[in-house]
Amino acid sequence: MNLNASSDNLYNNADSFAMAFDTAWKESILEKDKDNENSIEERVEITLKKLKNHPFLIENPIRSKEIAFFRIKLLGLS
Repeated sequence: MNLNASSDNLYNNADSFAMAFDTAWKESILEKDKDNENSIEERVEITLKKLKNHPFLIENPIRSKEIAFFRIKLLGLS
């Protein structure tokens, strides 16, 4: 996910982070690489690295991780 290209749509709030996380997570599932063989925890870490420039993740890394796991459970993204 290219956060630099869409920086106008990134906000320092949980909703913006959740939307960005969902997109990055789905992209990682579609990629034909070894990421899909990793555990959910490992895939979350990989996805968070893709979002490392998101303002909410920068200021709230623990809360961001909690939201990531909540989204996976809520939407059945695993």
